Amino acid sequence: MTLFIDYPSWINPYVFSFLPIRWYAVMYLVAFFITYLLFRYQVSHDGMTGMSKDETEGLFFSCILGLFLGARIFSCLFYSDTEYYLTHPWMMFWPFENGRFVGLPGMSYHGGAVGCFIGGWIYARRHGYGILLLTDMMCAGIPLGYTFGRIGNFINGELFGRVTTSAAGMVFPAAERFSTTHEWVRKVADDIGMGYAYGDMLNLPRHPAQLYEAFFEGVVLFVFLWFVIRPMKYRRRWGDGTVFASYLMGYGFVRFFIEYLREPDAYPGYVIKWGGGSDNIAIFTSFLNISRGQVFCFLMVLCGILLLLVVNFRRKHDEGNGQQGGKPEKNPGRKRV
Repeated sequence: MTLFIDYPSWINPYVFSFLPIRWYAVMYLVAFFITYLLFRYQVSHDGMTGMSKDETEGLFFSCILGLFLGARIFSCLFYSDTEYYLTHPWMMFWPFENGRFVGLPGMSYHGGAVGCFIGGWIYARRHGYGILLLTDMMCAGIPLGYTFGRIGNFINGELFGRVTTSAAGMVFPAAERFSTTHEWVRKVADDIGMGYAYGDMLNLPRHPAQLYEAFFEGVVLFVFLWFVIRPMKYRRRWGDGTVFASYLMGYGFVRFFIEYLREPDAYPGYVIKWGGGSDNIAIFTSFLNISRGQVFCFLMVLCGILLLLVVNFRRKHDEGNGQQGGKPEKNPGRKRV
């Protein structure tokens, strides 16, 4: 009896057989559109009536541009040949390799988050909006859009997790194969009932980490922020930045633990190697082996905690001065924070 699932053969990464358009790209467009709709809903229903549709579109353009730039730069500098890209920075956005168009492979979520924030901050400064208010409104809807982005990764058959013997394990066609000359490979194959001969190259089942992320970092986090934190911010008059801080802490916390089920990039692998078996990144061996992505997630949680403390301090200060904190004015469009 086999204890793994084959990646569905009927899934085609291309939307049309005659056009090079992938569902991956379509899903990310859906993600941006859903985030946009949820943002506009808040503009209309949460008292933030000072922002026009054109201004919203300008904000999203600035954020998405910052997202792509940040995601690519972080990927090149932290997950690739840092020295090469520092001395050849133009190659970060050069879409050809050996005369062949390859696009821009490699995007970092954490770099995208930093770039998106910078893009939003620049727009807020130029147009007189409060950056913390805008990030609150943006972060309340981002996780739901993120869900579709991770589903796109799954359809594309990429960003799968580590090798596993659990019943949730799935064999992805594009996954790296391992030789049965390694004892750990034979043990995994024996545990899941996968037949082999000595010296075979096996495609072992992986955690469908994309689906884990779509659910926990997407659906669960969205429900928490949209239906719990966002209403409480206005009902209890919490200060601007509360939703943003909750997003940083929630996403960073969940992603930190899901990273244990994801295979780190070959470079740099583990950046903290306090546990055993750190030479093999394909399987989980210890909670003390930490990837670079987990370091960034820890920093997200830390930034979220610090921001929440600052927001709470400002709220108490405003209340002490007889001011209202957190609840936006009827037309606070030109309030700068």
